[in-house]
Amino acid sequence: MMSGQPIILLKEGTRRETGRNAQSNNIQAAKAVADAVRSTLGPKGMDKMLVDSMGDVVITNDGVTILKEIDVEHPAAKMMIEVAKTLDGECGDGTTTAVVVGGELLKRAENLIEQNVHPTLITIGYRMASDKAIEILNNIAVTVDRNDKETLLDLARTAMTGKNAEVVKDHLADIAADAVMKISLVEDDYVEADLDNIKIEKKQGASANETKLIDGIIIDKERVHSGMPRKVKDAKVALINSAFEVKKTEVDAKISIRDPHQLQEFLAQEEMVLKKFVKTVKDSGANVIICQKGIDDLAQHYLAKEGIFAIRRSKKSDMEKLSKATGARIVTNINDLQSEDLGSAAVVEERKISDDRMTFVTGCVNPKAVSILVRGATEHVVDELQRALDDALGVISTAVKEGKITAGGGSAAVEISRGLKDYASTVGGREQMAIEEFANAIEVVPRTLAENAGLDPINTLINLRKAHKDGDKYAGLNVDTGEIINMLDNKVIEPLKVGSQVISSATEAAVMILRIDDVIAAREMSGPPGGPGGGMGGMPPGMM
Repeated sequence: MMSGQPIILLKEGTRRETGRNAQSNNIQAAKAVADAVRSTLGPKGMDKMLVDSMGDVVITNDGVTILKEIDVEHPAAKMMIEVAKTLDGECGDGTTTAVVVGGELLKRAENLIEQNVHPTLITIGYRMASDKAIEILNNIAVTVDRNDKETLLDLARTAMTGKNAEVVKDHLADIAADAVMKISLVEDDYVEADLDNIKIEKKQGASANETKLIDGIIIDKERVHSGMPRKVKDAKVALINSAFEVKKTEVDAKISIRDPHQLQEFLAQEEMVLKKFVKTVKDSGANVIICQKGIDDLAQHYLAKEGIFAIRRSKKSDMEKLSKATGARIVTNINDLQSEDLGSAAVVEERKISDDRMTFVTGCVNPKAVSILVRGATEHVVDELQRALDDALGVISTAVKEGKITAGGGSAAVEISRGLKDYASTVGGREQMAIEEFANAIEVVPRTLAENAGLDPINTLINLRKAHKDGDKYAGLNVDTGEIINMLDNKVIEPLKVGSQVISSATEAAVMILRIDDVIAAREMSGPPGGPGGGMGGMPPGMM
């Protein structure tokens, strides 16, 4: 107020929350996201059924899938979901753990704020703790041979444990390990394992055991003409990125025909152009054509007469994968097609899978792109199998690239917590309180594993701490028996990068939310009163 006159800065309808209120509301929103996925963590985690506005159902316990599906409006909650998406893109696994740890860090920070510790001091302490935690994790990491298939299988089995695909995890782990090893490129010390070179095709109507790895590419297309051979052995594959059609003029033009003979000549000329295209293909030695654009009906007829198998309107991504699998070069001008541009495959054939006809390009020599055909009884089963495979492929490719692993089952979390508590005493000041709370927060992993398995979390933590104090730095929880066992000996492992990324991503999200002391919402949000904080911005009471 100035001289009794109010000063209006913000538009009407704008909501603003400042100070402790804003921080509290943001923390509550982030904790709600963490609570939503907490019960899915670990081998004994439960599933969620998600129903969208169209009535489509998703049943999963995959953290990132759950968070992508739920319609969150609160800005702080969205930041937690970004953590899961980032981790999924980087490592393919650890998404639920990151969100749960982030929620616990904020919960512990709330206790410190109530004790009048300034958020800036908490964030400094958390960052110090995060750096130290990653250092501890690196110290307990184990170097593995990238070509040791048994280790890669153990990584995949650990990633798939607790998912619906667990009953066929050995079969899927074998497929995932073989797929990643085939596409891996090694140059000196640098290893490239790009998962974009693995194509996953899903088809329901068969047992999950019928899921298989294809040494080549599956194209969700059928041959363009029924007169073409259904199966071509010793295939010479041409990849063409131009239309098998007579080109139209680039400028507007009219052709005036006054005589029936002229029309006949005009059509004959078109036919000659198409025949020339087919002759060029035949002369190159190709017996299979994959075309990214259209193929004229007349050209289809001539190709069929020559016994050439052809597919039209193939996706660009499929063309690139076919090039890596068969060794063919993508040609943009049909007239330039030469024998050296062709790729090779043992067999190219059209098969009927479920109700669809698909083309299988198989038996490629040393392919750098492969396909996995995922089979399952129903659509929901197939989707969940794919999510499990994605996790397995992610952890294997991460381990192949990095070459280091750590033990799972909560063992790394307890060792980090123990190391941080020793470190905190050397720091001093109020940051010490934040580091100690970080150490307590990281123990949410074994505590949640125990809760989800129906075990006593307090007894579990006490036993784990004792085992680590006695020198077993790989001691973790066996959720089946409740015993404390050596996770490394029992093959419960994960890539080092998953653990370090979980810590850094959860810390960054928590720090970002803690530093916010003012929320200005520019528009009215639907839902219960409280705007962007109080009612979690547009979500029904009692829900996220």
